[in-house]
Amino acid sequence: MDITVLPLPPEKMKAKIADQSQLGFGKHFTDRMFLAEWTVDKGWHDARIKPYEPFVLDPACLVFHYAQEIFEGLKAYKWADGRIALFRPEMNARRFNHSAGRMCMPDVPEELFLEGIEQLVALERDWIPTAPGTSLYIRPTLIAVEPVLGVKPSDHYYFYVILSPVGAYYAAGFNPINILVEDRYVRAVPGGTGEAKTGGNYASSLKAGLEAKKRGYDQVLWLDGRERRYVEEVGAMNMFFAYGNKIVTAPLTGSILSGVTRDSVLNMASTIGCVVEERMIDINDLMADIRAGKVTEAFGSGTAAVITPVGKLCYKEDCLQLSGGRVGEITQKLYDTLTGIQTGKQKDEFGWVRFVG
Repeated sequence: MDITVLPLPPEKMKAKIADQSQLGFGKHFTDRMFLAEWTVDKGWHDARIKPYEPFVLDPACLVFHYAQEIFEGLKAYKWADGRIALFRPEMNARRFNHSAGRMCMPDVPEELFLEGIEQLVALERDWIPTAPGTSLYIRPTLIAVEPVLGVKPSDHYYFYVILSPVGAYYAAGFNPINILVEDRYVRAVPGGTGEAKTGGNYASSLKAGLEAKKRGYDQVLWLDGRERRYVEEVGAMNMFFAYGNKIVTAPLTGSILSGVTRDSVLNMASTIGCVVEERMIDINDLMADIRAGKVTEAFGSGTAAVITPVGKLCYKEDCLQLSGGRVGEITQKLYDTLTGIQTGKQKDEFGWVRFVG
């Protein structure tokens, strides 16, 4: 469908962040946003790029009461030659619609998803930061806006995209983080919404995350919801454990998000001399293997954080250090390879990069 570009009045234009080292993550937003609507009688319509501004929503909108909402996260990079690159946006489009199906929401046509993002990013290209470790974070979102108090799928939705120039997800940047294994609270179970990227999953993780931060940890590692025994994922990342040159990660059992970066790591592993094993990881066995020196390093993967080394893993009263508290060799290689492809410093052997314009 055609996308209308509405004028951007001068008074709506924002000052860009001069010091890119102060960007943080998700704190600043560009001048424009993309918006399209779906209604039961018309389907998708009125796609437009408009000034970034608040929505006016009825207090009875279904998103507020029954949590019909999904989102995605991807990034745009400005290469040294001036080209703008997106990293595997087609995979985000497919995952977005997988989430939509689980939440009884309409699919967003892949061409609308991609074209809306590309046109918006092209218009906002001057917002893309270029300092090392920075990028333009892209947040596509689908919300139910029908104003009715009743447990049912909405008859009216907003699909919108906003952009945020960002620095490192963690304040410490590419440095090892400390993780606490959560064995009381549960985030998701197979058959639930754990494999959908929906806000409720993140809301249910807040309490454990806050308690972990009070104790000095950066993130929580979730165990399975049935036995609270098997490793699943960290709130913002999938998890990997290196046994020498073998990288082990939990399988996608229905309660773990199918990460784009996770899939990228699985595909890149052989290029750095590693093999991959997807299997259930018993937390007690994992701690014993770390203690015995069999686990040589650990890291997380996600769009926001890219690759994040783990320096310490704590379960109950047992706190164990990994890689001597430093960045492991495999972690560093994967980080360098992935960010190199994303920023144009390394050849894209996988065909993952999609250029804007």
